[in-house]
Amino acid sequence: MRLKKIGLLAALAIMFAAFLWAFDGVVLTPWVLDLGLTDVPTFVFMLHAVASVFLIYFFVKRRNELKVLKKKDWGAFFLTGLFGGAIGTMAIVAAIIMVYSENLNISVVLLLQKLQPIFAILLALIILKERPKRIFYLWVFIALIGSYFLTFGLDEPSFDANGMFVPAMLAILAAFSFGSSTVFSKRAVTKVSHGMGTALRFFMTTGIMLLIITVISFLNGADFETGYEGFHGFTIIDWNILGAFIVIALTTGGTAIFIYYWGLKRVLASRATIFEMVFPISAVLLEFLIHDQVLSSGQWMGAVIVVGAIWSILRLKQEKLQSN
Repeated sequence: MRLKKIGLLAALAIMFAAFLWAFDGVVLTPWVLDLGLTDVPTFVFMLHAVASVFLIYFFVKRRNELKVLKKKDWGAFFLTGLFGGAIGTMAIVAAIIMVYSENLNISVVLLLQKLQPIFAILLALIILKERPKRIFYLWVFIALIGSYFLTFGLDEPSFDANGMFVPAMLAILAAFSFGSSTVFSKRAVTKVSHGMGTALRFFMTTGIMLLIITVISFLNGADFETGYEGFHGFTIIDWNILGAFIVIALTTGGTAIFIYYWGLKRVLASRATIFEMVFPISAVLLEFLIHDQVLSSGQWMGAVIVVGAIWSILRLKQEKLQSN
C-alpha cells in the first residue's frame, strides 16, 4: 500500500512539474514582459542569476564532488549551459515575446518546443553512436508534418515577420538546443549529485550570459546594430521585476526541476513520458483561460500529430533502454 501511495505521489509530482513549466511560458514570462523587461539577453541572465543565488547552498554543501570532475566533464557542463541554458532559453523567450506582442497563441511555440527529443536522439546518434530503430525516422517525418500544421494551420503559409513563422523557427531552435543539452550533460551528471549538477548548469549559464551581454555592449559602443541593449538592459530592473524572477526561481525554475526529478526516481521512465503530456495540455488550456487564445482546427490537428509523434518517439527510446 505504501509503495502504491509513493507511486501516486511521484506521478502527481511529474504532472505538477509539467504544469509549472507550462504556467511559466503562458503566465510568468508574459508577466515579466508586462513589467517592462523585453531585452532577451537581460531576461535570460536574470532568470539564471537569481536562481543561482538559491543554488549556492547545494554548491557549498556538495563542493567535494568537484574533485572528481575532469576537463571533459567541465566541457560538458559548459556546453549544457551554452545550449540548454543560454541559446535555448534566449530562443524560446524571444519566441514568446514575438507571439505575445502580436497577440498570437503562445501555446504554439511551447508545443513546438516539445520536438526536443528528436534532436536529442539525432545528436546521440552522431555523438554517442546510439542508433534508433528505423521507425524513429518515420515518426520524425510525421512530427515535422504536425509542426507545419501547428504553425500555419490550414491557411496558406505566411512568412511575414509579424506572423507565426519566425517564432516557430525560434521554438525549433530552442528544441534543438534543449535536446542537445540532454546529450552533452549525459557525461557530467553521472559524476555529481542532482543538486550540484543543477547548480553548475545555472552558474555556467549565468557566466555565459554575462559574457554575451558584455560582447553586445562592446558592439553597441562600436556602432554595430545588435538589436539588444547590453548592460543598458539592467537599467530597467526594479524591485517588481526582481521580485518576479524570485517567484520564478522558487516555482517554475529550480523548484519545478527538483519536483520533477523526485518523481522521476520513483516511477518507470516509460510512464513518466505519459505524465509529462500534462505540459502541452496545460499550455493550451492556460492560453485559453488567461489570454482567450484558441488553436484553429488546423493547429489542433497539428498539435495532436506532434504530441502523438513525440510520445511515440519517447516510447521507442524507453523500449530500447528496457531491452538493454
